[in-house]
Amino acid sequence: MPEEDLVELKFRLYDGSDIGPFQYSPTSTVATLKERIVAEWPKDKKIAPKSATDIKLINAGKILENNKTVGQCRVPFGELPKAVITMHVVVQPSLTKAKTEKKVDEVPRKHICSCTIM
Repeated sequence: MPEEDLVELKFRLYDGSDIGPFQYSPTSTVATLKERIVAEWPKDKKIAPKSATDIKLINAGKILENNKTVGQCRVPFGELPKAVITMHVVVQPSLTKAKTEKKVDEVPRKHICSCTIM
């Protein structure tokens, strides 16, 4: 594929640091991007994804779907040639993990009912 067709992307993490930039074909899927992010994730971060399903990618205010391609996700307004597109990365742990942690941290509550008759 000619180099001018490649899209250059970098991924902004929660603390403002970046992963990338890397060049991708416009036919690459969002799922492929997520797998690369997990592989390139800095080891010194407190919050880290365990798998690609723990990551949400946001571009131009929209959460990107795994089956979309890079070409479909590009924002058409004012694209500059050779510009690097920044996508934001949100790490969201899987739902089962969040439920288990909640049960451990949760203190048993006592049901107390009070009535006042006047």
